[in-house]
Parts: sequence; C-alpha cells; structure tokens
Amino acid sequence: MAAKWLKDTVFYEIYPQSFLDTNGDGIGDFEGIISKLDYIRDLGCNALWINPCFDSPFKDAGYDVRDYKKVAPRYGTNEDLYRLFRIAHEKGIRVLLDLVPGHTSEEHPWFQASGKAEKNEYSGRYIWTDHWFLGCRKLPYIGGECERPGTYILNFFKCQPALNYGFHTVEENWQMREDHPDAIATREAMKDVMRFWLSHGCDGFRVDMAASLVKYDDEKKSGTSAVWRNVREMLDREFPDAALVAEWNEAKLALRCGFDMDFFLNDGVNGYHTLVRDYEGSDIDNSFFKKDAPNRDIRRFLRTYEDWYTDTKDCGYISLLTCNHDTVRPRYSLTPDELKLFYGFLFTMPGVPFLYYGDEIGMRYLPLPIKEGGYFRTGSRSPMQWSEGKNLGFSEGDPQSLYLPVDSAEDAPTVSQQVNDPASLLSTVRDLLALRHKEEDLQADADFEAVSVLPGRPFIYRRGALLVAINPGSEPLSCRADLSGRQCIYAIGSAPVLSGDTLTLAPQSFCVLR
Repeated sequence: MAAKWLKDTVFYEIYPQSFLDTNGDGIGDFEGIISKLDYIRDLGCNALWINPCFDSPFKDAGYDVRDYKKVAPRYGTNEDLYRLFRIAHEKGIRVLLDLVPGHTSEEHPWFQASGKAEKNEYSGRYIWTDHWFLGCRKLPYIGGECERPGTYILNFFKCQPALNYGFHTVEENWQMREDHPDAIATREAMKDVMRFWLSHGCDGFRVDMAASLVKYDDEKKSGTSAVWRNVREMLDREFPDAALVAEWNEAKLALRCGFDMDFFLNDGVNGYHTLVRDYEGSDIDNSFFKKDAPNRDIRRFLRTYEDWYTDTKDCGYISLLTCNHDTVRPRYSLTPDELKLFYGFLFTMPGVPFLYYGDEIGMRYLPLPIKEGGYFRTGSRSPMQWSEGKNLGFSEGDPQSLYLPVDSAEDAPTVSQQVNDPASLLSTVRDLLALRHKEEDLQADADFEAVSVLPGRPFIYRRGALLVAINPGSEPLSCRADLSGRQCIYAIGSAPVLSGDTLTLAPQSFCVLR
C-alpha cells in the first residue's frame, strides 16, 4: 500500500536551475526554492519533486551523477538542501529528490576505479565485456576510454555507464547473474544513498528510468522488480513514510514491486497524449481538450487508463501530470481556456497529480538550442516567469548569463499578472487544488467510474459520490444522468443546466456536481 500521506497530495515539479536565481549567476538555486515555498503552498501543492541536484558535470542536466551524496555547488551546499527540507516541512510540504539508480557519470569515482586494469572493489560495479571490440546484444557500449580491457555498457548517453545489477538471462561468460555479489553490492550501494538523504529529511524519491536496472530482463521485468521489492523492504523497515514514484509507465508492474506511484507518461504510446496532442492517423490535432478537434474521443485515453486503474487501485497510485522536464509543455497545443479544462480533469482524477513549474501560468514551449543534453526537451526547461521587468523576475544577473533565455514575447505570462486575476489560469489552478483538498471524494483513492464517454456527449465520470462533467468543444452538449438532488459546487465556464434527468453543458465548460 502507498504511503498514507499521499492520499491528499499534489506535487509541484521544480527544475532547479530554472526556478529562481537569488545570487545573480543566472542559475536557479536552493535559496530560490526556499523563498517560493509560500507561493507553492498557497497554490495548493503540498509536495515537491526536485529534479537532479547532485554533483555532476551536467552533460545530461544532472542525470549524470558524479557524487550521490553531494549537491551541485551551483545550487548551494548540502546544508542548504537540509534547510530546504526543514523549512518545507514546517510549511506542510514534503520533498522528493530525483534518484538515478541505473547509471552514473563517467566521472564518478566508482567508474574511475572500475576502469582500472587491476581488479578492485569497483571492478564489478558497472557492466564490462571481456574483449575490446565485443559489444552486447541490444545494449549500446563504449570502448577505448579506459585502461581496462573490454568495453562498458551504457544506460543512456555516452557519458552514462550502466551500473551492474546483473542479467536476468545470461548469454556470455562476462555477464553476471542477478545474485552475483557484485550485482548485490550495487543494489546495497544505492540503498545506502537513499538512507543518506532520507536521514537528512528527504521524504522519498522520483526514480529515473526505474525499469532499466537488470539487463536481459523478461517481459514482466522480474529481475528489476525483485531489486525494487528488496529496496521497499528496507524502506518499510527503516523509513516507513518514504514514498517512491517510478518513471516506468507501466503501473501494473511498478505498483507491485515497491513503488507508491507510477507516472502515466505523455509518450504517445499509452493514450495519455490524446488528451493534449493527438495526430494519430491525421494531420489534424484531435486531442480531447482542443476546442475545434473534429474527432475527439476520450475512449482512446480510457482504454489504457481504466485497464491500469482497475488492475492497480489497491496497490498504489497512477500519477497524471501536466507535463515534465522531458515533454513538451501543454501550452504548446492548448490555449489557456483549453488548459483550464485539462487541469480541471487532471486535478479531479484518482491518484497523485504532478504540476510542472510554470504550467500553472501557461508558460510556452520555446524553440531553444540544445542545453546540457536536452535536445527538444530544452524548450520546456526555460526560466520561471515571475514578474515583468528584467529576466521576467527569474534573475538579477546579466541576460547573457542565464541558464536558458526567458520567453521574449510581449505577452509572456507571469505570476504577477495572474495572481490577483480571478479569471486567470493561475487562479483556476489555485481554485481547483483548493477544491481537491476540501473534497475527500476528489482525492487520490476515492472510487472512479466513467459514466458518459461517447463522442457528441459530455464526458462524465464519478469520483466517490461526486459527478464531474466536461465539454471541451465549441457546441453545447447534453446527456441523461442521475441528477436527483444534485447541485453544482464548482464550474469553469458557464454553469451547467440541470433539468430533470438531463445535463447540458455550455461550450468549453467543466463542472463538479454533488
């Protein structure tokens, strides 16, 4: 079962280098996060996910870790992060760090030792072949970089050698089984990293590439799942309130091997993309929340979601997200009014939702040059837009020194523009999260049932005793529903019309009925 505190939790994801710079060097820092904790709390978010902040050469934005127990100096010191934990807790905010268990930087001391010709404690910490030109089936490799004979396997970029958790199926003499002492030593080293941060006040981890540990795993990821079950046993024994969210995108597996949550990722595979971008079989965007989508159909999303939800609702939580640091911002394809409806849906669904910094004001996806291995993702990592004026309130530094440039458009959205405007996207997010916290039937574990799903009718679903109805289109929609004694307790757009057993929603409207 998931950590109890997740029942009424909404996460706010922070890309630390782009959130708020307080020392003028153009890069966000821990002090910037601390100074905005009241803003995050007042928005309605009571937990943080902070993207990688450990020491790194930053060839992959911190996902290439050089020292798991030391924070990157550009953000501050370990003591600054401990203070962030403490102040966040005083304000009722939990904090997850980003754990990268599948690989390290090539500059990590473990790897430097592993690449030595002479055998040592770390020789088996990574996956090495036994010949200088020998690769590995379906796994990328690098040779010629170390004095050790052989090649090493990569987990992602060239700078990220794969840590050794063993092979579920062994095909070559140099491949170690999952129960090999070196594979077990890797697992224990990662548990030691987790203990370190949890003992200093961290509340858990978002786990990067959570399914990538054991190689040549079977379809059920039996080997990797066994690793995580072992980790969970340690957490339950030593840190029972610690929470884990998986970057796995397969809730049926992740929620049964120790994770409290698994992301339902906007990856164009499982149906989530149909909510905000859907060009499947067409040059026209038919995403569900597009006002003018000619062939919207919520069933494309529900086919996967309902299957996962039904199978896992007693195991943990599926986490929907506005977007994240790896995906295009939803403002790329949705207008602010369309975003209001999308957020209405997201924040009234089961599970534990995640809000990416800046999505609450509708920050745009920017076409930017590659930064720190970001590729297309760089456009979703631009600085937070706090106010008008210099660098949109992100930094007092020289604009040329900024980690990434801010949105240069004259109508770039900012917090200061929207914070006191009751019709703004920011105010809508704040109101939706207040409603979620107030109504237990809108929180993580209240029952979910799709009630009306056919095209040409409002999409209606039940959360506990509440009904939620959405009409994202440009024409009014009606359908029959059990409306006896019901009244609208919240609406976006025009209020619904309840007449007998018929519910009519105006164009681009959303409502919650009790």
